[in-house]
Amino acid sequence: MIKKRFGILAILILTAGCRFQKPDYVQMLSPAELRQAMLHQDIFLVDVHTPQQRHIKGTDLFIPYDEVGKYLDKLPKDKNAAIYLYCRSGPMGNAAAKSLYELGYRNLFNLEGGAKAWKKAGLDFE
Repeated sequence: MIKKRFGILAILILTAGCRFQKPDYVQMLSPAELRQAMLHQDIFLVDVHTPQQRHIKGTDLFIPYDEVGKYLDKLPKDKNAAIYLYCRSGPMGNAAAKSLYELGYRNLFNLEGGAKAWKKAGLDFE
C-alpha cells in the first residue's frame, strides 16, 4: 500500500515538474529550430536574461525578464506576431513569456536550454 502511494506521488511530482518546464503559453524550440526560423523568416528575437549576457547574433532587443511591462513600446503592436525569447538556460524566458501572455501576446517561443544550448550547438553570438 505504501509503495503504491509512493509510486502515485512520484508520478504526480514528475508530471507537475514537466508542466512547469514546458508551459502551455509558450512553445519551446531547440537551437536548430531557432536557427532555421532565423534563416527562413524575419523573426523578433529578444534576450531576457539578467544581467545582460552576450547576445545571440540577430537579437533585436534586450528586455529584463521581470520588466517586460516597461518595454511595451518596443514590442510588436500586433499581439499575434511571433516573439522568440531566450535567456541563459531557459527559465527566465518562460517567465518573460508568461508576462507577455498575460499582456495578450499569443505567438511565443522560448529557446530550450537558452544561450547555453545555443553555444553548445556551436552557433553564433554577437
